[in-house]
Parts: sequence; C-alpha cells; structure tokens
Amino acid sequence: MEIANSVTQAGEELAAFIQQHPKLWVITGAGVSTDSGIPDYRDADGQWKRPPPVQHGDFMSSHHVRQRYWARALIGFSAMREAQASGAHRALAALESRGYIQQLVTQNVDRLHQRAGSRRVIDLHGRADMVKCMVCDYQMMRHAMHAEMARMNPSFTGLQAGHAPDGDADLETDFSTFRIFDCPRCSGILKPDVVFYGDVVPAERRLAAQVALAEAEAVLAVGTSLMVFSGYRFCRAAHERGIPLASLSLGVTRADALLTHQWRAPLTPVLEQAVRCLQGT
Repeated sequence: MEIANSVTQAGEELAAFIQQHPKLWVITGAGVSTDSGIPDYRDADGQWKRPPPVQHGDFMSSHHVRQRYWARALIGFSAMREAQASGAHRALAALESRGYIQQLVTQNVDRLHQRAGSRRVIDLHGRADMVKCMVCDYQMMRHAMHAEMARMNPSFTGLQAGHAPDGDADLETDFSTFRIFDCPRCSGILKPDVVFYGDVVPAERRLAAQVALAEAEAVLAVGTSLMVFSGYRFCRAAHERGIPLASLSLGVTRADALLTHQWRAPLTPVLEQAVRCLQGT
C-alpha cells in the first residue's frame, strides 16, 4: 500500500475512493478540530504530547482531582466554547449533503460537526457543553456551571494559561481553595457529559454505530490515531467484514496494518480537494 503525501494526489485519490464506496461510515478524531484551535493529544507517532487526561475513577473518587479539573477548565474551556467549524468539518458536511456519508461517528466532544451542518452524527464520547449529575442524572449547560464557579472563585477568574485538549488548561497552582459547584438538585458530583479515560461508551451509542457500520460499503478514518479502543474496535470490525478501510491523518494509526488506503497529508486541504473533484462528477 502506497502512502500519498501531496495534497492534490491525496485529494484526487480520496475522491475516487469515495466515489467507489459512496455509503461511507466515517470516524473522526481530534485532528479534525486542530484547525479550529482545539489542541490534540498525540503526535504524528501516536505518542502523548502531554500527560494523559484525567481518569474517570480519579475524578469520581478525589475531591482534589475535581478541584484541579474544574479550576483548569474555568480557563481552558473558552477554546472549545469559542471554536468555529474548520474547513475539514465543512467538507465532511458537504460530503454528507451529497449523499456520500451514511454515518459519521466522532470521538470529539466539541459538537463542531453539527455546527458545520452534519446531521448523521454519533457523539461517541459525549458532548463537553453539558454536565450531568452522577447521582440523580440532573443535566445543565456547562456555561451555566462555569458562571456559578466563576462567581464562587473570583481569584481564579483572572489567571492565564495555555489551552490544552478538551477544554483543559496548562495551569499548575494551589487548587485547595477552589470551590466546586455541585448538583443543585441533590448535591451530587457534576461531571461533563463525556466519556473520560477509564470509563465506557454508553451501549446505545456503541450499538447505533455498529448498526450503521453493518450497512456501510467502506470506512474512512479522519484525523484520528485510533489509539483508543472505543474507536479502533470499529476499524477491526470493518477489517473482519472485508470492507475497504481508509485513513486520512498526519501520522500513524493503530489500524495501519488493517488499512487498504492511507493518506498522510493535511486534512482540510485534502478533504476540500476531494469535494471539488466530486463536484465535477
């Protein structure tokens, strides 16, 4: 299998792949949102760029971990809240509108695919703009919770730090005085409505993605290293079915040995080139 590196070549080959397999099942990762200003976790070799994110068990069991998480989020979440859909998001929405994408499954929690116009989206790992009580299932918008914590912690609102993935910030300070806003209904722990590391994808989302995969003609992974099993499992299932499996990313993926097509090239220009090619058909 040859790896196309030039944007023009990759875009033309991707367009041909899509035209040959128009009922696509697409899975996307953090690389799709980097052009929107949201940092990703891994480098081109699939290695962590910074310490791994918070673990579900640690968040639930440690008050200090929750203090650190929410204090950093008070600064870092603005990158996700203010992000705009990138050219990659818009290109994928255009492919869906032309009937090429049957299902898009995203590992991202930023909802940028929906903002770009995609409708057939499964948010595999949830959505970061909502929080949910781990006791009574009460839900509220995350911006409302942040507003309450900003009011409760005025000394933290003026701090500055670099943005990190998923609304985190590279802030290290004394978090012991940070006051957390708990569930207004039952005083339970509020957690972003996302799947943290060490947690599991809700069965209904996994099953919905599997049902769509069973009807697809091919799989296209975009901007994901597939290092997390929750995404890799679908590529393995596609390989076992014997349907074409392609990847567009800047680096290696966990599924490299399973791929029938691979393009290591910048996502947005390649996707836009593919859309232009398909518009002429």
